[in-house]
Amino acid sequence: MLTYLIFLPLLTGLLLCLVPRNYGFFMRLAALAATGVTMLLAVALFLQFDGAPLGPSHAFKFEQQIPWIPALGISYHVGVDGVNIGLILMGAIVAFAATCCAWEIRSREKEFYILLLLMTGGILAAFCSLDLFLFYFAHELALVPTFIMIGVWGRGSDKNLATFQITLYLSLGALVALAGLIALYLRAGAHSFDLVTLMQAAAKQPLPDADQKLIFPLLFLGFGVLISLWPFHTWAPLGYGSAPTPTAMLHAGVLKKFGLYGLIRIALPLLPHAAQAWAGTIAWLCLGNLVYCGFVAMRQKNLNWVIGYSSVAHMGFVFLGIASLNLIGVSGAILVMIAHGFLAALSFGLSGYLEQTTGTLEINEMGGLLRRLPFLGSALLLALFAGCGLPGFANFAGEVTVFFGAWKQFPVVTVLGVWAALVIGGVYMLRAVRGILHGPVPARFAAVQESDWPLRPLPYVLLILPLLLFGFRPSLLTDKIWPAAQSVLAVVTPADAAPPPGPTGPPKTKPARLVEHQP
Repeated sequence: MLTYLIFLPLLTGLLLCLVPRNYGFFMRLAALAATGVTMLLAVALFLQFDGAPLGPSHAFKFEQQIPWIPALGISYHVGVDGVNIGLILMGAIVAFAATCCAWEIRSREKEFYILLLLMTGGILAAFCSLDLFLFYFAHELALVPTFIMIGVWGRGSDKNLATFQITLYLSLGALVALAGLIALYLRAGAHSFDLVTLMQAAAKQPLPDADQKLIFPLLFLGFGVLISLWPFHTWAPLGYGSAPTPTAMLHAGVLKKFGLYGLIRIALPLLPHAAQAWAGTIAWLCLGNLVYCGFVAMRQKNLNWVIGYSSVAHMGFVFLGIASLNLIGVSGAILVMIAHGFLAALSFGLSGYLEQTTGTLEINEMGGLLRRLPFLGSALLLALFAGCGLPGFANFAGEVTVFFGAWKQFPVVTVLGVWAALVIGGVYMLRAVRGILHGPVPARFAAVQESDWPLRPLPYVLLILPLLLFGFRPSLLTDKIWPAAQSVLAVVTPADAAPPPGPTGPPKTKPARLVEHQP
């Protein structure tokens, strides 16, 4: 099933190379069909996955391994556990929603849909991969189309600057991360890029502390640039504001989670001592995302820039959860990654729809649009409330879980994080709500109305539903996440890997209920 997930969009993209460029409508239908079937496969995969490990030596399910370059220990190795099952589901749904929103593309459609499908296949391959080489190769396959799409189909007068900046930042970040992965391969002694083999070798003979202290900063810095960790975040708002809507949805929603996923999947279990040594630094750096980027978002007058800085700020929650190095915090970090993927894709999708309808994203030029655009206004209202961490959305469940996990280790950082989430986030999101949706309707928008195409709301509804579903029932995710997070943390902090004991008896059998009921 994982191979079908990965190769269906990739093969469809290659087949479109053979289609004449004047068959634009056929290309749209082919892209929609490929991403739609991929989404259905991801939903089926999510429903079939129960989260329980098969055994101590078989932690992954739906596993498939085929030798690729045996001399270097490289193989096509894919599998699923609780860490990546939600990310795969989120990535597939966002890819289909982004393809639905690609109707705005009217030039060079053939090239755009080919790049969009390559980006989708690369994203899913990166999240499914259990081989470090495949992991990196798939990420690059998804990343390179981003540069091209912003440069060719980008918006605004700064699109060339955005293309240059995002290419420079992300290429350098990827190279630093690659240096860390190669160093890990050379120093692990397993002569293999296979993640399972490396984890087994590390369990028998952990890497020396000197090697861990060398490799972890490379991975953290490289992945941190890809994630838009403060102060290496400036490429993100400009890039997202200049990108075409489908590209912004996929990159901000899904591709940016690659670095976070790499830290949890690779850095924590293979470099546990260095992770403990860097935990405090990570926790304090996350305040740059939460507080500084939040203040900058308050000053923005363009909706895309507000969403862009908000997206960067939300990465601080994930860093704080990872820095906690305990079961509750890391599980909350994974939940925030999934929730933010849906939220970022929804927000950028709606901003693109709003720009097509009104011709502007300047908040000061709009007003009263909830009366003129009831569906768009209502969906945007839900997205902005979710960005505030309003209870009932998956973002709230993830953020409050991160705060519970981080409180014991970093109380000062946690207090500042809560303040940033409640006050700073509330200010810039509610300011956008007031400026765009309420007040008098400007004369230029007196005749504005929504599209009468019945399927126009489909992509936004697909993104809103999981935010609400996982918000009201976070255990649908946490029941799957918890066992995998335990296995990761068993190497880093063995004392914190077990579920917290119940009030009168042995450890709880369903610790995810803690996440559901504690708020």
